Amino acid sequence: MIAIIDYGVGNIKNVYKAFVGLDLDVTVTADENVINKSSAIILPGVGAFKDAMDNLYKHGLVDCIEKNVQKGKLLFGICLGMQLLYEKSHEDGEWKGLGLLKGDIVRFGEGLKVPHMGWNSLIKNREDMIGKGIKDGEYVYFVHSYYLKPKDEDEVVFWTEYGVKVPAVIRKDNIIGMQFHPEKSGKTGLKLLKNIKEMIG
Repeated sequence: MIAIIDYGVGNIKNVYKAFVGLDLDVTVTADENVINKSSAIILPGVGAFKDAMDNLYKHGLVDCIEKNVQKGKLLFGICLGMQLLYEKSHEDGEWKGLGLLKGDIVRFGEGLKVPHMGWNSLIKNREDMIGKGIKDGEYVYFVHSYYLKPKDEDEVVFWTEYGVKVPAVIRKDNIIGMQFHPEKSGKTGLKLLKNIKEMIG
């Protein structure tokens, strides 16, 4: 069973439908016991970084996520869910994230239309299981105003370009993140979700 963490942010329904469509046993939950029994954890999200972290603390899920990751369980963050994996965000202040990976979430600079919304192509940084079957130049769908500046660029599997190099897919061990929405990214998004399914086993 895969646990999609419900912590009061948007876009959970689409992610749920995408994984159910892959014939996976999925539940939407904020129950620590259910998350602990799951085979993988999905952290989706659309909204503000601070509100999302406040909600995770309110539901007592910060320690829960950390402990499950330390046990080797796969954690997959989507959009805001990917940003939460990192140390801090500069969205309307400076806010602490989960700190599972090293890097900062920063706003796009002057002269770029914000939010970055629409289809952008993927640029491969390195080979990884998560990118199996994905070619350079395939398009995926983004909606975001902030992006990751990673401390370790080797964790980036795919970049995209939007005035700057933007990490699009990251992976370190059992932690995976996608800045875009795979569930809204057509055939390429489906291939990536199938790769997640294989990695969960």
